[in-house]
Amino acid sequence: MELRDAVRRRRMVRRYDPDKDVGPDVVRRLLELAVRAPSAGFSQGWDFLVLRGTERDAFWAATTDDGLPDSWLAGVSTAPVLILCCSDKGTYLRRYAREDKPWQDQSEEHWPVPYWDVDTGMAAMLMLLGAVDEGLGALFFGVPVERLDAVREAFGIPADRNLVGVVALGYPADPKPSGSTRSVRRRELADVTHFGRFGKAEDSAPADQ
Repeated sequence: MELRDAVRRRRMVRRYDPDKDVGPDVVRRLLELAVRAPSAGFSQGWDFLVLRGTERDAFWAATTDDGLPDSWLAGVSTAPVLILCCSDKGTYLRRYAREDKPWQDQSEEHWPVPYWDVDTGMAAMLMLLGAVDEGLGALFFGVPVERLDAVREAFGIPADRNLVGVVALGYPADPKPSGSTRSVRRRELADVTHFGRFGKAEDSAPADQ
């Protein structure tokens, strides 16, 4: 599949066919794409925890309350594979304290944004696009702040890893759009792009040759 097609077809899938599994070879191919994501200083400060079968039950037990699930949980919990995407801040701080980088300390004050989280998000996006190419559906979602410690404990995730989000994988049960796309329009390109100065529209006049 052409990249442009994968980007245009990608959508967040919130309900999966519970009778169709995702093979380990497919998951491996998606992870191989994930580790090709860019990272500051080629730090590659990410970890991916794959959950299948009853391992998923432990995740949902750690992140939800007892009782009847809402429609979101009832749908997403049918995904046969969950991939927890974790960032490793320490790897970045150590990498940029080396001689070939401008800082000789590991202070976070040098970082305008937490690139360890940004880069892990990029890796997750490659998995989402790869899922389209594999004929799968996928969803990226976050873990509630108050549930993070429970997830770390359930799966032995080190305290210095930040759980950036989770990629759910499976075969879509419903081809129709779901979630906010049903009520919120996609913003027009002209609404979000600026040229030369914030708020300036693109000059339609051709550039001098």
